[in-house]
Amino acid sequence: MHPSEPRLETWSYAAPSKSGRPPLLFVHGGYADGWCWTPHFLPWFARAGWPAHALSLRGHGGSGGAGTLFAHSLDDYAADVERVAGALPEAPILVGHSMGAAIVERLIATRPLRAAVLVAPVPPAGLVPVAARLAAERPDTLLQMARLDPTRLTADLLEALRPFYFSDRVESAMLAEAVRHLSAESPRAILDLSLRLHWIRPERNGAHLMVIGAEGDRICTPADLAATARHHGVEATLLPGMAHMLMLEPDWEIAARAIAGWLAAL
Repeated sequence: MHPSEPRLETWSYAAPSKSGRPPLLFVHGGYADGWCWTPHFLPWFARAGWPAHALSLRGHGGSGGAGTLFAHSLDDYAADVERVAGALPEAPILVGHSMGAAIVERLIATRPLRAAVLVAPVPPAGLVPVAARLAAERPDTLLQMARLDPTRLTADLLEALRPFYFSDRVESAMLAEAVRHLSAESPRAILDLSLRLHWIRPERNGAHLMVIGAEGDRICTPADLAATARHHGVEATLLPGMAHMLMLEPDWEIAARAIAGWLAAL
């Protein structure tokens, strides 16, 4: 592991009144940053009584560590989550998306957490089967992602990425803002994700767990979602429509309400 990253970009939305509900800490996926939670999820959950927080992992968004991004591991990212969580007045429930879900899984396997939500998670078999499927569907996609330079985005790259991350119903303004937050990703973290079966354990140290995804997700498919749920011994929640970045979809509130309903029943 690398030394702690002192500069981590965070967002915080306070609940309008004391509800007694624990805080939520949202963890973004690969090639993204913490902004993805801010248009809808953070303010919505805060209004519903859950203090809502998000961070950008080191090397992403406005956080430090961009110069050493190539060497950052999932353990480094997990340390970032622990650092932000530890600064909150109460231990949060973690909500991780895609790679962020894998980071949350890494934590629940080794730390006592009350509860966590895995959103569109990388399946237990890791990224290799996912990459093989994506390569078969569109061979240029993986090459484009490997060469991703957020400062030099091309029309071909955006055309290749959109159907895997967004449905056709995402508004152009939201899509343009999401593109602005595209980030390069650590090859070391991608390797960790490719070897997930070698380290992930189903034990959750008593944590309650929700596994949720979208029917139209071409990265974490319904079959992938079901595999993660089986791995952890829970039922998957599969939402109609939407794509991988479901928190930015027009129907995002369906996902938010499903998570809120599960949280309220804890």
